[in-house]
Amino acid sequence: MSAKTVTQVLIEWNGKENRDALNAMLPLVYDELHRIAANYLRRENAGHTLQPTALVNEAYLKLVDQRNVDWQNRAHFFGIAANLMRRILLKHAERKHAEKRGGHAKKIALDAADVFFEEQNTNFLALEEALQKLAVRDRQKARIVELKFFGGLKTDEIAEVIGKSSKTVERDWIFARAWLKRELKR
Repeated sequence: MSAKTVTQVLIEWNGKENRDALNAMLPLVYDELHRIAANYLRRENAGHTLQPTALVNEAYLKLVDQRNVDWQNRAHFFGIAANLMRRILLKHAERKHAEKRGGHAKKIALDAADVFFEEQNTNFLALEEALQKLAVRDRQKARIVELKFFGGLKTDEIAEVIGKSSKTVERDWIFARAWLKRELKR
């Protein structure tokens, strides 16, 4: 898949009811969306009721329903897709937690994206709460975590999405990673 091809289709799709562009999009992005979904679900407990294909389908339906997005490029698309998948899983975890009436939420292993938390298991709801706190403190750093850890984007892709230099992204990633690690140990 060529990033240029995805970007071209996104530009054709931008702000239009262009069914041809929409139909051309799924085959171009499906494998990458499935990889992101599988990456998310690998962190969930065994026996999770959502499968990668279902997560991709639900996220894709939400993506194509976006009306006020000015799609910039491939990295922007996958950043938003990763964010939507995270929100879908968060809602799923919240429903399961509510069903258990105070029971323990599912645990996920945070061992991707540059050995984020070195073999530490973290409660998904606690991670979401920590990310929200980080976003209040510094929205850009929280967005970098979201794109790198959950979206699987590389530093240069994140820099492109947020409009900052790769060095700034690396510095912010180092800070955010340390801040979240400390916050989750509380």
